[in-house]
Amino acid sequence: MKNIFLLPAILFTLLLLGSCSNDDDTPELVNEEELITTLTVTLVPEGGGTSITLSTQDLDGDGPDEPIIYVSSNLSAGVTYNGSISLLDESSRPAEDITEEVEEEADEHQFFYTVGSGLDVTVNATNFDSDGNALGTEFSLVANGVSSGILTFTLRHEPNKPTDNLATAGGETDIEASFTISVE
Repeated sequence: MKNIFLLPAILFTLLLLGSCSNDDDTPELVNEEELITTLTVTLVPEGGGTSITLSTQDLDGDGPDEPIIYVSSNLSAGVTYNGSISLLDESSRPAEDITEEVEEEADEHQFFYTVGSGLDVTVNATNFDSDGNALGTEFSLVANGVSSGILTFTLRHEPNKPTDNLATAGGETDIEASFTISVE
């Protein structure tokens, strides 16, 4: 007799569980930020001459070790440099070139250049996203006059484009690197 009452209860439970809707909405793809351990800036003087390299490498990310910062030489006053930025994730072997991904997702990224007080240079992006907004992995740097100071490169993920103001750009910082620069 107990089995007769138990069977309908089991069937009712199975029907109830089977009738619950399964939310089939496709989840929104999350574009996770890449790890960037190394930023290298290459400055090539227009008209020829020796290239200048600025680089920062931080293999432990937010770990206890300070980044290794390198500046190959000083800039020359009155010279215009064609600049390019390379981004790597060297936490694995082989190293992953993050620059390609940033350029493919140009509408979601932008480099900002912050010229510190005392440094007399002008920096402008020369590559853009599909809407004509600055990307900045390529740029022009004009060393105006003899000076020295800090030049900072900041890559923002999902900034409020168009903008040329880092303070109001929004988004999240993927990497920020500062270099002490001298113009002779």
